[in-house]
Amino acid sequence: MHQHATRSLSQRLYHPLKEWVRQGKLTAGQRLPSSRHMSDALGVSRNTVLAATDRLLAEGLLVARQGAGLYVAQLPRVLATETTPPPKAVHYSSRGRTLLALSKTLSNGYRAFSPGVPALDLFPEAQWQRLVRQHQRNADVAWMDYQTGGGLAALKVAISDYLRLSRAVRCQPEQVIITQGAQQAFELITQLLTDPDDAVWMEEPGYGGAKACFLAAGLDVTPVPVDADGLDPALGEKSAPAPRLIYTTPSHQYPTGVTMPVTRRLALLDVAERCGGWIIEDDYDSEFRYDTPPLPSLQGLTEQAPVIYVGTFSKVLYPGLRLGYLVAPPELAPDVCRAQARLHREGHYPLQSALAAFMASGHFTRHITRMRTAYRHRQSCLRAALAPAVAAGLRLSEGHAGMHLLAELSSIEEETALVSHAAQAGITLSPLSHYYLSANKRFGLVLGYASANEQTLAWAGQWLSNAYLAHQTRTPDTPLSRDGHKTNVFQGGTLVVV
Repeated sequence: MHQHATRSLSQRLYHPLKEWVRQGKLTAGQRLPSSRHMSDALGVSRNTVLAATDRLLAEGLLVARQGAGLYVAQLPRVLATETTPPPKAVHYSSRGRTLLALSKTLSNGYRAFSPGVPALDLFPEAQWQRLVRQHQRNADVAWMDYQTGGGLAALKVAISDYLRLSRAVRCQPEQVIITQGAQQAFELITQLLTDPDDAVWMEEPGYGGAKACFLAAGLDVTPVPVDADGLDPALGEKSAPAPRLIYTTPSHQYPTGVTMPVTRRLALLDVAERCGGWIIEDDYDSEFRYDTPPLPSLQGLTEQAPVIYVGTFSKVLYPGLRLGYLVAPPELAPDVCRAQARLHREGHYPLQSALAAFMASGHFTRHITRMRTAYRHRQSCLRAALAPAVAAGLRLSEGHAGMHLLAELSSIEEETALVSHAAQAGITLSPLSHYYLSANKRFGLVLGYASANEQTLAWAGQWLSNAYLAHQTRTPDTPLSRDGHKTNVFQGGTLVVV
């Protein structure tokens, strides 16, 4: 009773009683002392004892006998903790093994170079929380039921209005399906439009989340190289089977950062039309352009384009919101809505209502404007910190848009060494080679800058610059220190300064 002081008194009585039953210290059929007796013996109120025993009764660990008190229930024998056998080996499917292999480099919370994580420190949390509380209090009781409309109508209207104005997306509210992030949108599209072994053209290098979704569904994922204009459909037609799906990030290719020009977008639409396939346009962070206004979408280029447009609030607001959307062609939208209701149900309507109000009141666009300014400054800060390395040969992407820079390296050895030394210093780097499926890789680092403040970026950028410079001149067996410089080593018992 004296342990776990953060628990209530009834919890501190309930947990040891449950453990004693589980371990057999209280045997089946054994009578418990009366609540009054336990109350006096333990120095707690009788209500505290009753709260604990009532919970054990509800869980079937105790039984009540009329006029005789409480007894330990007859339960299947459960092994005590100390005799629990080791866990059994788990046999994963081939798709499961592939999925786990693609899940090795998920974010671990370090912010300096985390790709795709927004500036959580600049999010208007107080304003947002007030909206959420207001919409929770005023929630329609009908929202407690199962929903099948593809999302809250007010949010679908707000999204369609925003996309028509800012991204030139051709859509009506009924074409918008609210999802729990972009990843769920990819899964819905895959489940509804593909069969196992269907061909998917995937940008190379490309986004690991989409890649994992397609491979886990048993699709034939064919990497199509990205050049200075994005995914090249001419190369795809030469080397890949006719696609059922084409995945692309045309406005800001992930992770290289290039933009697909209109001529190539039209060529991609032509391929999809001729093959009877669908293009997934992942428009994950197009709001953040620093030299020009956001580009019109691929989806809006032509009438009846075979494009499913996917967006997310994880980059413009915060990832834990878990809200995204897809815009389906009119002939597809009702069936996507039905599939969404069947596979994933719908929920979070009070949260969707708060987001709709956040957008309708202008808070959303004002927040994007503030973040665009902040990210421009943060990118400049990172560039300044990396300037010595750039002067020595490190190549950085142009950074006209987005939330990350690409630092190109010359070899897998250089990439591996920097990632390893960064881990020793408590810094997580995202290697470019992990974004490839084929063996024909380029090497580098995907450096997110949006989520860290200027001070953190200056420190981390200086570390990386020092590490890069040290790697250019060190011998293969010279380790790097935690600050990125070459370090002192012992050779034959003598300290040698290298």
